[in-house]
Amino acid sequence: MIYIGIDVAKDKHDCFITNSEGEALFNAFTIPNNADGFNNLYQKISSLTKDFSNVKVGLEATGHYNYNLLGFLIDKGLPTFVINPLHTNLFRKSLSLRQTKTDKVDAHTIALMMMSGVNLQSYSDTSYHNEELKSLTRYRFDKVKERAKLKTSVSRLVNILFPELEKLVPTLHMVSVYSLLAELPSSAQISSCHLTHLTKLLETASKGRYGREKAIEIRNAARRSIGSSMPAKSLELKHTIKLIQELSSEIEEIEISIKSIMDDIHSPILSIPGINYRMGAMIIAEIGDFNRFSSPDKILAYAGLSPSTYQSGQLDSSYSHMEKRGSRYLRYALFNATKFVCIWDNTFAAYLAKKRAEGKHYNVAISHAAKKLVRVIYQMEKTGQSYKRMA
Repeated sequence: MIYIGIDVAKDKHDCFITNSEGEALFNAFTIPNNADGFNNLYQKISSLTKDFSNVKVGLEATGHYNYNLLGFLIDKGLPTFVINPLHTNLFRKSLSLRQTKTDKVDAHTIALMMMSGVNLQSYSDTSYHNEELKSLTRYRFDKVKERAKLKTSVSRLVNILFPELEKLVPTLHMVSVYSLLAELPSSAQISSCHLTHLTKLLETASKGRYGREKAIEIRNAARRSIGSSMPAKSLELKHTIKLIQELSSEIEEIEISIKSIMDDIHSPILSIPGINYRMGAMIIAEIGDFNRFSSPDKILAYAGLSPSTYQSGQLDSSYSHMEKRGSRYLRYALFNATKFVCIWDNTFAAYLAKKRAEGKHYNVAISHAAKKLVRVIYQMEKTGQSYKRMA
């Protein structure tokens, strides 16, 4: 066997190649992060063997820096393993008590990990191309988070400029309210607006839901409002609403792309009541190739949902907390999906009620239901069968 360890960086990658006897087949070398560097590495590997089934390439998961090299190696048919940097760090410490860490040492360590036969799953073509879905779901996650912050700003600004408005509508974050405030971002401007124009503005934005009666109610409230007249805050509100509208348009475009990929995948996860395209896509994207995991417990550990264990001598922790060391995106998606599944599916609703009856806090009970959901998803993805809803 030939083992190759690669320490990935932004502009260059350090490589170490060894065989089953631990003999260095090349001196540790560095390749630039470009096409010439990639081809140089491939030529060195090809000069050693034409049978790539005897090759194992390992590299650390270093964010986006490993993505291009990973794609190159997979396209060339080289069995490639992506290793958690935490594993590499622990393995390096197990080899020596000295705190020695350089890029070339890391490359050597990764090669030794490949040689040691630790339980690693190769990165499949499915996993690599699944990155597109992961990129979209994470991009959407960040956009939604950004929009949520802006919505908080809108609530704050309305509380300064026209606090009475919040009690006149179901929520401030409606298309009709945003249209109103984008044009008339203060109680003073609303109170002086002609009733006909105000009525038309609300009627058009709400698609007929609000008319003259609501316009009169809002204008009267504006005339009695205690809201401050602050042009700077009005301008901030106007611009904030514009940013929210732009973000909403971008999120909608992202969701169309996510739905298109999920339609091509035909994942059975969408047959589970309460899991929509957005949460389903995030779960599938973060887990990737289910063949990488030998059991659902491995997915739970990857998501950071498995309990931490602490035992030393006679001390044995009785109140284990979740590790929360894995993918925060997967943990977020599983928690949120589980909440809806427990609403829409009787089996999960009963399971949640059982855990609550045992005296568990709601979030703790949800975490137990999330573990159950992971086991269900794992079985469905491995067998390709849809969810069977209990009566």
